[in-house]
Amino acid sequence: MGHQQANESMTDGRVGPQGEEPQRGRVEAQRGRGGNGRGRGRDGTPEVRKLGYKTLEGLLEKEASEVAITLSYSTGLKNLLDDNTMRSDLVQLVCQVLCKAFESRIDRKIVLHLAGIVKDSPFFRNGLPYHVTGMMSDCEQARREQYPQHLSNIISLLSEVLNMFPHSSIQSVSMLVALLKLTVNQLRASGVDILDNTDEDLERVQGLVDHLQEKSREGTLRSDNYSFLAADEDAPPGEEDFRTMSIYPTTEEFHLDQKPFLRPNIMSQSFPNTRIYLDTHFRLLREDFVRPLREGVRELLSILHSEAVDGIPMKKRHFDDIRVYYDTRLILPLCTPMGIAYKVQFNSRLLEFVRWENSKRLLYGSLVCLSMDNFETFLFATVTDRDPKLLKQGQVHLCFSSDSRARLASVQPSDSFLMVETTAYFEAYRYVLEGLKEQNENDVPFQRYIVECNTDVDPPAYLRVEGRSYDLSSIMAEGQKKIPPFNPLTPHAWPDEEKMGLDESQLEALKLALTNELVIIQGPPGTGKTHVGLKIARALLENHEAWSNGCPMLVVCYTNHALDQFLEGIHGFLKEGIVRVGGRSNSETLKPFGLRELTRASNFRKNLPQHLRRAHHEIYTQMEAAQELLKRQSVQLECSLRGVLKEDFLENYISSQHWASLCLQPVLDGFESVGKNKPSMIAEWLGIGFCGFLQGSQPTGGAEAADEDGAQLEDEELIDIDEEADLIQAERIVVDAEHGDKDWKKLRREEKNIADMAELMLAMNLNYAEPQEPAQAQAQVQSQAQNQTEEEEWQVQGHQKKKMKQMAKKELRKTSAMSVEEERQIRDVWILSLKDRWRLYRLWVLRYRSYLRTEALASEKEYQDAAERLNEIRRREDLCVLQQARVVGMTTTGAAKYRQALQELQPRLVIVEEAAEVLEAHTITTLSKACQHLILIGDHQQLRPSATVYDLAKNFNLEVSMFERLVGVNFPFVRLNYQHRMRPSIARLLTPHIYETLENHPSVLEYDNVKGLLTNLFFVDHCHFEEEIKDGRSHQNPHEAQFVVALCRYLLLQGYKASQITILTTYTGQLHCLRNLMPSLKFAGVKVHVVDKYQGEENDIIILSLVRSNLQRRVGFLNISNRVCVALSRAKMGLYCIGNMEMLSSVKLWSNILHTLREQGQVGRALTLSCQNHPDKQIHVSCSEDFKGAPEGGCDQPCDYRLDCGHVCTRMCHPYDAEHKKYKCTKDCPKVLCELGHRCTRRCHQECGKCQVRVDKIIPSCKHNQKVPCHQDPETFVCQEPCQKTLPCGHPCKATCGESCTTQCMVKVEMQLKCGHMQEEPCYISRDHKREPNCRSKCGTTLKCGHPCPGTCYGCCQGRLHKACTHKCQETLVCSHRCREPCVRDCPPCSVRCENRCIHSACMKTCGQPCAPCNEPCEWQCPHHSCTKLCHEPCDRPPCSVPCNNTLPCGHRCIGLCGDPCPKKCRICHKDEVTEIFFEQQ
Repeated sequence: MGHQQANESMTDGRVGPQGEEPQRGRVEAQRGRGGNGRGRGRDGTPEVRKLGYKTLEGLLEKEASEVAITLSYSTGLKNLLDDNTMRSDLVQLVCQVLCKAFESRIDRKIVLHLAGIVKDSPFFRNGLPYHVTGMMSDCEQARREQYPQHLSNIISLLSEVLNMFPHSSIQSVSMLVALLKLTVNQLRASGVDILDNTDEDLERVQGLVDHLQEKSREGTLRSDNYSFLAADEDAPPGEEDFRTMSIYPTTEEFHLDQKPFLRPNIMSQSFPNTRIYLDTHFRLLREDFVRPLREGVRELLSILHSEAVDGIPMKKRHFDDIRVYYDTRLILPLCTPMGIAYKVQFNSRLLEFVRWENSKRLLYGSLVCLSMDNFETFLFATVTDRDPKLLKQGQVHLCFSSDSRARLASVQPSDSFLMVETTAYFEAYRYVLEGLKEQNENDVPFQRYIVECNTDVDPPAYLRVEGRSYDLSSIMAEGQKKIPPFNPLTPHAWPDEEKMGLDESQLEALKLALTNELVIIQGPPGTGKTHVGLKIARALLENHEAWSNGCPMLVVCYTNHALDQFLEGIHGFLKEGIVRVGGRSNSETLKPFGLRELTRASNFRKNLPQHLRRAHHEIYTQMEAAQELLKRQSVQLECSLRGVLKEDFLENYISSQHWASLCLQPVLDGFESVGKNKPSMIAEWLGIGFCGFLQGSQPTGGAEAADEDGAQLEDEELIDIDEEADLIQAERIVVDAEHGDKDWKKLRREEKNIADMAELMLAMNLNYAEPQEPAQAQAQVQSQAQNQTEEEEWQVQGHQKKKMKQMAKKELRKTSAMSVEEERQIRDVWILSLKDRWRLYRLWVLRYRSYLRTEALASEKEYQDAAERLNEIRRREDLCVLQQARVVGMTTTGAAKYRQALQELQPRLVIVEEAAEVLEAHTITTLSKACQHLILIGDHQQLRPSATVYDLAKNFNLEVSMFERLVGVNFPFVRLNYQHRMRPSIARLLTPHIYETLENHPSVLEYDNVKGLLTNLFFVDHCHFEEEIKDGRSHQNPHEAQFVVALCRYLLLQGYKASQITILTTYTGQLHCLRNLMPSLKFAGVKVHVVDKYQGEENDIIILSLVRSNLQRRVGFLNISNRVCVALSRAKMGLYCIGNMEMLSSVKLWSNILHTLREQGQVGRALTLSCQNHPDKQIHVSCSEDFKGAPEGGCDQPCDYRLDCGHVCTRMCHPYDAEHKKYKCTKDCPKVLCELGHRCTRRCHQECGKCQVRVDKIIPSCKHNQKVPCHQDPETFVCQEPCQKTLPCGHPCKATCGESCTTQCMVKVEMQLKCGHMQEEPCYISRDHKREPNCRSKCGTTLKCGHPCPGTCYGCCQGRLHKACTHKCQETLVCSHRCREPCVRDCPPCSVRCENRCIHSACMKTCGQPCAPCNEPCEWQCPHHSCTKLCHEPCDRPPCSVPCNNTLPCGHRCIGLCGDPCPKKCRICHKDEVTEIFFEQQ
C-alpha cells in the first residue's frame, strides 16, 4: 500500500509558467504541486497527469472556495475521474474532497462547472457504483471503520449533483441510491455503526429521486433548470414558499387573471416572525417590478384581440406600464466581460420623436421581454450597453437570462419578436431578491429591533467587554485640551458640547451612535448630518481595535455623489485603506481608491493566492479561445448587415436552378459588363449595379429613405446639462472589471478587421467609411481617376450611387422575405420584379445567417461558461482587496451586486448614509450575520425610497424605509435641531409645515440681502399651462422656463457668480426646455438640476420652476411633502419660485406654505425688481418680457456716471462694475498729440500712441519731398519715389527709392526650353540655367476620342502620357438629344426622360431605355370603324373618309374626317390659313 501511495504521489505534476489577462497585469512564472501537472508524450505534445493522492490530501486543509476553484480548472481531475481502476482509498478521498468543494456557496458557477465534470465522468457513472457494491464484501477492518463517514460523503455528493443537474443525473443517482440502501443494510448487519443521520439523508435523496422520476414520466422534467424545495409553513394556503418563486414573471402571471398574494409592510407593530418578514419584503419587491410588465402585457394581449374590432392598429396605441418595440430581431452575438450579449435590431421608425440622449428608454439594466407567440413563450434580457447613436438606428445590446439563453439555440435570424420594456432597474431587484431567498432566518441581525420592534436598545456586543475605552481626542474642537480615554457607556465621562465643537443635538447623536448597536439619526436640511456622520466614523476608526476584528467598516450611500462626499471626508483623516465600490467617481481624490483601479495595480496579482492566479489564467485562456472562434462567425454576420453580399458567399444557400439562372445575366440593349473589375452579378440583379445605373435606380415602392449621412449636430453654444439618462445610468453601473473604460485601440482593430472582411464579402458596402488622412484620401482619388482612364470602363455617377445606396438601405431594413413555397415556383430569377428580387435575396441571406448562427452556438456556450466562472474568480480577487481595507464605501447598487462578497467579508460595523432613501430589502441584504453595529443616518421627511408601482408605495408601504418604519414604532432616535444653511425666512417654510421644530444657527442670521430684488424669498403665481412631453410622462412649461432664465440673467447682472446660482425644476422635461434658452456664453457655470438629483446639495440662490399647471388641477408629485421639503430647503440666501399657486393651493401642504408667504407679502403675480443705483425705481415682472425694463440689470434710466476720462457712461443703469473699472469708453479721444495741434483719432479707451497725421517732409538721403507721419524722423522713413537705377540685366529697377535694388528681375522675357517650346518667364529665371521652368505649352496630341489632350507638355511628359479628356461630348444621339456625359468613345444610352406617351399613359423611363409597350386596347375608333389591336400594335382600322359631324367652338362645322382629332381651325373663320396649309396657295 505504501509503495502504491508513493507511486501515486509521483504522479503529482508541476505547473509551468502561467500567462495572464493583459488588463489585469502580468504574473511571474509559478510552480507548485497539483492542478495541471504536465509532462511530454512521445510525440512531444503536453501530457496531462492525474491528480495525486498527496495533492488531494493537501486540498482537505484548504478553504472550501479554494478547493472548488482548484478542482474546477484542473485537467488532472478529469483524467483522474476517467480512471475506472481507482483504488478504494482514493475513491474515499475523492468523495471527501468533492464534498468539501461543494460547501463553497459564493462560487456558484465554479461549483456548477465542477459538478458537471463529476456528473459526466466514468467515475460517477461506473466507478462509484462499483465501489459502493464492493463495500458490502470488503473485509479490511481499517477501511470498514471509515465507511460510516464515507457513506455520508457519498450521499451528500449525490444530493448536491442531483440538485444542480436534476434532469441529466437522475438515472445515475437513482441507481446509486438503490445500491446505497443495500450497502447500508449489509454493513449495519455486519456490525458497522452507521451514523444516525445516514438513513434520514438517504431517504431525503430517495424522496427527491421519486419526485423527479414522477415529473420525468409526466414530461415536465425537461432540463436541469428544474427546482425542488420544501414548502413554507408560513406561506398562506395555496401559495408557494417565496424561496421557490421565480424572480422573473411566469406564463401563468401573463395569462391568468389572478391577483398575487401580498402582505403590506407592517408599520405600527412587530412582524410575527422573521420568515414572514422576509416573505413580505420579497413579495412586495418582486411585485414592484413584475406588475408593470404583467399589466402591460395583459393590456397588450387584450388590444391584440380587440384590434380587429375597433380597427385601431396596435402600433398607434399608447401603453402606460410598458414600452413596446416592434419587429425585434437577434442580429449577432457579442463577447463582453460579463458573457455573451446580443446586438438586437428593432423598428425605430415609430420612435423618431424620441430624444434618446435624455430618454429613459432602454437604459442600462432595464428588463425587456421578447415574444413571438403572444407571450405563450418568452425570453428575458437586460440592457447591457446603450449608445444613443445606435438607438436612433434601432440597435441595442442585450444580455439574456440563464433560462432564456438555453432557448436561444432555437431562435432563427428570421424570427421577429415583439419586445416590451419595463423601466425598473432589474439588476438591483435581482440581486436583492436572490439575497432574500438565500437569507437564513437565524442569520438576520438585529431581529429584536427590525422584526420584533423592541425599543430597548443594547450597546454593541463588542462594547460590552469589560475595560473597553475610547479616545475621542481626534474629534474634539480645536484649541480644547485633550481628554483621557473613557468608557463611552459611562454617561458622566463624556465631554460637553463646547469641547467637542458640536451643538446639543449633534453631541447627543454622537453619544447614541457610539453606545447603541442600532442607531437612527435624523438630519433635517442643513443640520450637518454628514458632518456628524464623519465625526462618528472618525471616532470609530481611531478606536478600531475595539470592534474591527480584522474587518473593515462598511459605508453605504444611496448615490455616488453622497458616497464621494462621505469618503472624501474620511480621506481627510485616513489617507490609506479606503476602497470605493460604485459608479464612476467625479472626485479626483478618490479615483486611486476605486475597486477597478486597485485591481489593475501592477503589483496586485503578485499578492493574490496561487490558486486564484492559476484559475484566472486557465479560465481566461479558455475564454480567449472561445472568443476567437466566435469572432470568425460574428465578423461574417456583421458584414451581412453592412451591405449586399456577393453571390459567391450565398452560393450554398441558393438552389442550383436559381444559381444557374442568376449566372446567366441577360444583355441589356447590347451593353454588357466587361473589364477587370466586373460588377457583382447579384448587384446587377438587385438593380444596384451597372444596369441599375442605366435604369435610373427606379424606386421599389414607397418614399425614399432619408439621407442618413447627415447627422444632426448638437448645438455647441448651449450650456452643458447632465442628461437624465446619463445620471440614471451613472447610479446603475458599478465600475469594476466588468465595467471599465472601453479599449478603443482594440475596438478600432476589430473595426478594421470587419472593414477588411466587408470589402471581401460585399458587393455594396452601406456602412459609413472610416475617415482617412487628407494625403491618403487624395492619393486614393488620383489612383481611382488613373484606373478609370486606363481601363476606360463605365463609372456610376456620384448622385446615382447615392440613390442606389438609399434604395439598398431601405430594402435591407425590410424584414419580409420570400417563402420557400414561392421560391420553388420560380424558374428564372431575372424575370422577377425588383421587389420580389429583394424578397428572394433576403431569404438567401436569412439562410446564410442561420448557418453562421448555428455554427456559433457551441462557441457561445463555451464563452458564456468561461465568462461566468472568470467573473466568480474576479469576485474572489475583489474580496481579497476588500479584506485588506479599513473602510469600504459602496452605493446601494454596489452593495446589492457585491452582496455575496459582503456576506463573506462580514463587516461588523455598517454606516448607511441617506438611509431613509433606501428600500428596507436593500438594507437587510447588505447586512451579514456578523454585523454588531448599524448606524442609519438620513431624513425620512425629505426623499423616500422610490417604488415603481404607486399602489404598492401607498397601500402596501413599500416606499417606507427601515429608517422611517423604526421611527414610526417609537424606536429611539436623535433629530439634529440646528440648521446651518437657510436664512430664517426660508427655513420658516419648513417649520411647522414639515418639521415641528427647527432652530436657526446664529451663522444664518448674517447673510446679506439678495441684490436687485425687493425680497429674499418670493413665489411668482401664473396661469400659463404646461405642455406634455411625447416620450415618457414628463412635462414642460415654456412660460416658466423663459421667466426663470430671464431672472437668472438678471441676477448675474447684479454681480453674482454663475456658481452661486442653481436652477431647479420638478420635471426632467423642463431641463431640455431650459437648456435651449441658455447659451453657454452667458450662462456657463450655472447649475441646472432636477430636484430629486439635488438632494444633499445647496447654493446661495435657488430659482425653482414647479412646471405643473393644467385645467385638470393635477399637481403630480408636488403633493408629496418629501419632495417639497427638498425643493424648498436648498437655498442659503435667496429662494425664488414660479408656479400656478392657485392650483397648488388645493394641496393642504402648499395651502399652509402659501398662507405663511401671504402673511409676509412673499407671493404674488409679479416679482419686484429694485434698482441698486436708483432705489426708488422698481419694476414688477410677471413674464420674461418684463425684464426688458432692466436691460442691464438696473432700471430704464441712463447710467450718467462720469468716467475718469470726463465722458459719461453711455449704458443704461447697471449694477455690475459700479466703479466702471472694466468699462471701455467708446467716444472719440479729445487729447492733442503734438505741437502742431493734431488730435488723437482713436477711441477714448484706446491708448493714444504717437501722432500718425502725415505731413510734408524732405528725406535727407535723396532730397525727395514725402508725406511722413508727424511723429517720425524723416531719416528713418523709406522714400516711396520710384528707383531710377538700372539693373545689371539692363532692365529698370522696380523697387522704391528707399529700398535696396531687387536682385531678382521680374520683367517677362521669352526663353526657349529644352523641349523646344518658347514661353515667357521672369528675367531672373531665364538667366538661371540650373532651374528650367516647367513647360506650360498645350500638349495638343489627339486622344483616342478625337479631342486634343487638355494637358501640358510637362504634365504629359512630352507626349508619353496624357491627361484624361475633359471635353463635354455634346454629340447628337439617335434620339436627337445631346449627350450629357463627359467625353467617351461610345456615347451611353440617353438619360433624358422619355417623351413617348399615348392616350393611356406616359413612359417614365429614360430615353435610352426600351419603352414598355402599352397593352391597353387601342382607342382609335369612330362610329364607322374601330381598331381591334392593342395600343402599341399597328392599327388594323382603315382610315375613315366620312366628314366629321362635330361643331367647333366658333359654331361652324368641323373640317376634319370622322375618327381624327378635330383641328382648331375653321374653314370660314380661318379661311386664309386653312387654304395655305392644305392647298399650298392653290
